[in-house]
Amino acid sequence: MEVKRILKLEVQIPAEAFFNVVGTKDENLKFFEEVFGLKIFARGTSIIASGKEENLDRFEEFMEKVSSYFEVGHVLMPSDIRNLAIGFKLEKESPKTQKEEDFTEAILFSHKRKPIMAKTPTQKLYVETIKQNDITFGIGPAGTGKTYLAMAVAVSYLKQNKVNRIILTRPAVEAGEKLGFLPGSLEEKVDPYLRPLYDALYDMVDPEKVADMIEKKVIEVAPLAFMRGRTLNDAFIILDEAQNTTKEQMKMLLTRIGFGSKAVITGDITQIDLPKTVQSGLVEAINVLQDVKGIGFVKFSEKDVVRHPIVQRIIEAYNRYEEQNSKK
Repeated sequence: MEVKRILKLEVQIPAEAFFNVVGTKDENLKFFEEVFGLKIFARGTSIIASGKEENLDRFEEFMEKVSSYFEVGHVLMPSDIRNLAIGFKLEKESPKTQKEEDFTEAILFSHKRKPIMAKTPTQKLYVETIKQNDITFGIGPAGTGKTYLAMAVAVSYLKQNKVNRIILTRPAVEAGEKLGFLPGSLEEKVDPYLRPLYDALYDMVDPEKVADMIEKKVIEVAPLAFMRGRTLNDAFIILDEAQNTTKEQMKMLLTRIGFGSKAVITGDITQIDLPKTVQSGLVEAINVLQDVKGIGFVKFSEKDVVRHPIVQRIIEAYNRYEEQNSKK
């Protein structure tokens, strides 16, 4: 027999928050049905869910988590709430997860009061590894949150005065040492390589404040080649796309790290754009630095790409198709 239970948002939640929870045309409720294995619909300002009692308990716990964010004034958009649901589901299903751990705990609240949080056990491990080590390597496919989460921790550290500045850098592979031959000003030459870092930063900090902090050198965004000859003290350094560094570039950056600094190196060793005759600095660093105290390594997999369930099914279907064709 199915158990029916009415779940209501807390009184403290603004009326408009209810529509953020259910989503446009109740799209979030349909999403929750798939994530929690329930039948869910809205009636007035109530959410009615029916299904197995165990699933109802999990859904009620999730709704309490969502309500707690609104109660303290944080803003969750429909997409944020869907991400919370995915993270909550992964937390409950992971055999490695301890009961007292909370994978929906925010690392940082953006300027729009949007919570930024780890959504998978590996992401949670990654954040903790960054906090516990001087240097952390985040290795794995695109879309696993390696750079975004590192940026969130960096901004959090800056706000808490644990560091004095943030340095964001990437290798400009296609330009190599020929930036001077590209048209435009220096900023225009390097901007395409650094744009993903700016995008993540603008998602967390008010764009006007970002511009002011860049002007004051509190935040520095620059190609990796510009790090030569410097000692980076009291800084949070993020090297993105590290698979495209040469051995010399990787060693150069790692030896720039000074007192009071923390560094995160991210990359995907399956997406190396260097010439075939040039060894990736990231690949070498993984082999050389495994046992060095103060350096942590976290490896992500496709399972850490947080996706809508339909996307996961599409990927599985393609994998089955490719596997069947490979046998022919």
